[in-house]
Order: sequence, then structure tokens, then C-alpha cells
Amino acid sequence: MDDTDESGFPPTIRPNALEENVIKILLATDNHVGYLERDPIRGQDSINTFKEILELAVKHEVDLVLLGGDLFHDNRPSRDTLYQVMSLLREYCLGDRPIQIELLSDPNEGKVPNTSFPAINYEDPNLNISLPVFSIHGNHDDPQGAGAAGALGALDLLSVSGLINYMGKFDLPYSDSEAKEEGIAVRPVLLQKGTTRLAMYGIGNVKDQRMHFELRSNRVRMYMPKDRDDWFNILVVHQNRVNHGPQKSVPEGMFDDSVDLVVWGHEHDCRIIPETVPGKKYRITQPGSSVATSLADGESLEKHVALIHVHGKEYSLKPLPLRTARPFVLEEVVLSEVAEEEGFELEDQMEIAKYLRSRVNALIEKANASWDERNTEAFRRGEAELPQMLPLIRLKVDTTGVNSLSNPIRFGQEFQGKIANPRDVLVFHRAKKAASRSKVVVEQPELSIDDPELTLAEKISKLRVQTLVREFLGAQELQLLGEVAMSSAIETFVEKDDTHAIQNHVASSLKKMVKNVQITGESIDEDDLDEAVARAREQHEKESTEAPKKESKGKNKARDDDEGSVDSMEVDVDIQGSDFEEEEEAPLLKPKRATTSRTTTAKGKKKAQKSDSEDYEEEEEEEPAPKKKTTTRAKKEPAKKAPAPKKPPARGGRSKRAVEEESEDEEEIIEIEPPKKKGRTAVLSQPVTTTKKTPAKKAPASGTKQGTLSFAPSGRKPRGAARD
Repeated sequence: MDDTDESGFPPTIRPNALEENVIKILLATDNHVGYLERDPIRGQDSINTFKEILELAVKHEVDLVLLGGDLFHDNRPSRDTLYQVMSLLREYCLGDRPIQIELLSDPNEGKVPNTSFPAINYEDPNLNISLPVFSIHGNHDDPQGAGAAGALGALDLLSVSGLINYMGKFDLPYSDSEAKEEGIAVRPVLLQKGTTRLAMYGIGNVKDQRMHFELRSNRVRMYMPKDRDDWFNILVVHQNRVNHGPQKSVPEGMFDDSVDLVVWGHEHDCRIIPETVPGKKYRITQPGSSVATSLADGESLEKHVALIHVHGKEYSLKPLPLRTARPFVLEEVVLSEVAEEEGFELEDQMEIAKYLRSRVNALIEKANASWDERNTEAFRRGEAELPQMLPLIRLKVDTTGVNSLSNPIRFGQEFQGKIANPRDVLVFHRAKKAASRSKVVVEQPELSIDDPELTLAEKISKLRVQTLVREFLGAQELQLLGEVAMSSAIETFVEKDDTHAIQNHVASSLKKMVKNVQITGESIDEDDLDEAVARAREQHEKESTEAPKKESKGKNKARDDDEGSVDSMEVDVDIQGSDFEEEEEAPLLKPKRATTSRTTTAKGKKKAQKSDSEDYEEEEEEEPAPKKKTTTRAKKEPAKKAPAPKKPPARGGRSKRAVEEESEDEEEIIEIEPPKKKGRTAVLSQPVTTTKKTPAKKAPASGTKQGTLSFAPSGRKPRGAARD
């Protein structure tokens, strides 16, 4: 297995290998079905290529199809996308063709609880499967939510309908003690055909920092058969392979030595020929995406899927080109060099536009020639000819030294009907000035929106949405919500299309804030509220940034403290010390309404509401709270009590203590609002009562309110972009 032929492939299977002992697998990753589904030109590219993949599987009579994640482009695919995928799976995967591979592992491993059908679809006697499809989830279609059935994704729907076999979904440990005992448990699907035995291990997408830590700590436990050396072991992962910073990728050499072949998803550039790993016995094959989701260098490589033949411990891999993949040609030009060669000035926009137009036309001719050549070869093999597809063209232009350029969108309109991406055919960039810019710190944002040295085009091409959100939230001086956790909620709302992510995060954060505000029996004065809230906010922010998130991708029951639909597999880790230490929670805040200053009236006690007490325990009604020392009487009427004027019902409920104080004698309460504070978007507002020695006008009846512990906006003028 260590020798390779001239093409770089592993040695082929021996010619005398019998067909009944060879397992044939069609391998594909990153199908991204649903990408640009509303685009009139490219909307059907992903579904057409997925159809071609299934057609190749049927044509080559493979025993199974293995997908490496990101079958769908969106976490919640549209009904049209889900409908088309289910239709294709039913068309090509159901039939009377007998299954040649025997399942040796438990068919109920990973089945839906409280159901009778097995997890492997062709073991179900009620289904007639002719082509089994096995798949893990990626970072685009990972399970979300915390309902009664746990985190769910689109693959769960296809699995429960019997169309695919979902593998690589597991529970992450919640605590450090659980991780030491169990870790990430990876159980294989064991298959046999004749004398060949195949073990498939799947690990769905996990946040790279967490996966890096688990591998480094030897917490990824692969359950292998006792005679592991007699099995051909395939591991399918969906992680970053290219290093994007400390612990932001998974090193290639961290997997178990018993693995024979690693199928790497998530990376879109096609490196399908198996590559060796220094110091390891296994090889890595990276099929890449089947559809171009970005106009980057890696996407311009020709798209392939792999046909793998396994016989015993030997295997061979043959790349199969995808004919329905739209041709993509990319080129880069430096205008300063071109101007010197062609003899025009950098200030002459007409000459620059003329040259760029000629380069785009040349790229179009190159792409069309490549398409014709691909069709000619397919026609020679007896395949049907496909209609001409508009190519993808990207021209990267280095504009160093050029002061002004024409509008790239207007430039692209000239190629309408000739290319598939006329709006973004050009991308401008400038060479970085190494001397004027300091070294970029990996953990800090790579780009600031206020950098005066960058042009508008450079900011648009390099700016990350996550950086922009964090900078904006940091400028708002949030008092209750943390910038990091709020940024994560907004990112989930945008990337995962979870409409309840922000709402659930705000509700959960406020609940945790109430928990972290400690009360030691005495009431909190108005002056101490801001300090208590600040401490609680720092504690909550620390938990959000350092402690791992306590969600999992498994089918766990919903918990009271769940934040809703967030990426349940993503757990931030701290490389210093234990990553799973649970911080001690502060005692639950149980405010007694009599401990805070309130304005009360004798007449309003009959219409007291209980709405403001829904979040507190009913036991508080039975224990009278101590009197608030700051509440004093302004003036008594010793002779007789005047009947209180009729007033509208006060908001919220009132405690027994407040009612008892009213029943003793009448008191005149003057309500004084706290001073307005600047520099915050929101403050913790609470009315304060005080005694006025000099005669003063009585507060109007309609304006009298009961003080409650509530969150209200401050009195300063709101900013243009800030909202409550």
C-alpha cells in the first residue's frame, strides 16, 4: 500500500479479485444543494450535479454512496430544495436491486427512540432499498434546536423517512468528568461483502477548537472490532484542514493509526487523489465540493467524485469528473505591470476598461473550449451531449497605483448573457503595505471598519460580518447583554436562519443575570443596583467566553436553560486549564417586593395585579419582608383619614407587606425618578421614595405607580442605529 503508480494512485486491486468480494463505494462531499436556488441562471446547478452523482452510482452499480457532509447549503433548506432531494433519493435509491453488503453492527444503533424501524434503512422489511446512502452532517446542515426530540436537522428528516442512513451524530460530554470517562464516542457501521469487511466511522462537524482539544486530549474514542487489522477502516470527517489560526483547524496526523483512509469534507478544492500523512499509515482523500459556492482559486479546479474499490485491506480510487459542474475560469492581472507592457497610462480609464474587457472575452473563450472538450470526450464514451452552460468568470485586478476605476457592476453588464456571474466578474484589490501595517494578531479582528488606509472596495472585499457586528455592539456600551454572546446570537440568526436566536438569547441572558445578582437578606439600594448588575454582567460574559457551551448535537431532552436554536456542537474551549470546569452558580435571585421602595395608595390595593410576580416563587407571599428603611412618611393626618380618590388600577401585583403598611395609616408619597445617566443604551430603572420636609404638591393620582424591578431605557437620547 505504500507504493504508487505514475498517476499517484494507490496500487490497484489484484486482477484476480472476485466481484463478490469487492465493495464499491461512490464518494462525494459538500453538495450544497440549494445554493443560490433563487438565481435564474445558477439556481439549479447544485441539484443537477447531485442528480448526476446518483446517476453515476447507479451506472457503476456501487454498493453504497458515502457523503462527507454539507448535503444541504442551508441549515433549514427550503421546501423546494427538500422536495427535489427527496424525489431524487426515492428515484435512484429505491428499487428491487438486491443489497450485496451485509450489516454486522447493531441495526438499532442510533435509531429513533420509541420506534420500531431500524437506523439502517435497508434492514427495514417495509422498505425496498436498492442503493444505500450514508452521510454525516457538515457545518451548513448541522442539527439545531432543543425540542422534545433533541437537536434536529434536515438529515434527520431524510433518515426518519428511510431515504438515507445518518451517521456521525453523537453527544458531546457536558462536564470534564464525563469527558474523561466517555469523550466523543465514535461507533462504526460494520459491513461485509464476501471476504471483505468494511468499518465506516463518521464524525459530524464539530467546532474546530473543540475537535482539536478532544483529539489532543485523547478523548475521541473509536470503538473498533477486536480483529481491527482484518477490517478496512474508513473515517469521514468535516473540519477545517487549512490552518486558520491557533486551534482553528484539525491537524492531519491526529487520527487513530488503525484508520486506513480518511475522507475529508468541508474543504472545497479538489484533492481527490489520496495523499500520504507523515508518520501515519493512512492516506487522506479530499473530493472537494460538487458545486462552486465562491469564486475562489480552489473552486476553479475541475470537480470530481471518487469511485473506490475495496478488497480486503487493499483499495483503489478512480476520480470521476462531473459533467454538470459549471465551467469556472479565474485569472489575476496587475495593472501597473500591464500598463508598462501595453503602453498606456494608469490614469486612462478608457484604456484600462478596454484591456479588462479583452481579458474577460479571452477567459470566456477558454471556458467554452473546455466545455466543448469535455462534451466531446463524453460523446466518445457513448454519453449524451449536454447543452451549453454559461461559464463562471472571475478576473482579479491589482489596482496598486490606480487612483480611480469604473464601476465593476456596470462593467459586468456588458457580458450579460455570456457569463453566469456578470455582477461580480471583476474584483479589485491592492497590494498590502507591509511597513505601514502592524502584524495581525490572530485572536483580534483582521479589519476595522474605521481603518483610513483602506479603500471602500478593499473594505467590502475583506470585511467579515462577525467583525462588524462585534465592533458595532462594542460601541453601544451595553449594560445588560454581553458583546460576545450577543454577537454569537446574531451570527446564528444570519448563518443558520434561526429567527428565534436573538429572542431566546436575550431571554436566557436576563434570566442568568437575575441568578447572578446576589441578595443576602437585605434589600438592594438604588445606588448598589448598578454595581450588582455590572458584577452579574461580567460573570455572565466570562461564562460565555471561557466555559464550554452545554449543548450537544445528540437527541437530548430540552433543558430549562437552553438558549434556543444555536449551534449545539460548537463549544468554546479554554486552552489554559480544564475546558469543562463548571463555574459555581450564584444563588437564585428571589426579590421580595416589600424590600424595594414602592409608591402605594389605599384604594389601589383592591385591584392589585399579580402579573409582576409570575417570575417569583409563591412562597414569597407567605413570608413578610422587612421594612424598607428609606421609605418614610411625609405627613400624617392624626385627626381623621380622608377617603382616597379613585385611581386607575396600578400595574403589577403588590406584596402583603405593602398592603399591611397601607392599612395602618395613610401616607403621602412623593415619587422621585433617578437621575438620567449618559453613555448607556439602557439602565436598570427603579422609582425611589423620599421624605420632603417642606410642603409640596401631592403627586397626581393618575401618575402614581408601583415600583417594580424592571428594565427600562435610560433618559438620554437614543442613537440612530440603537434600538431597545
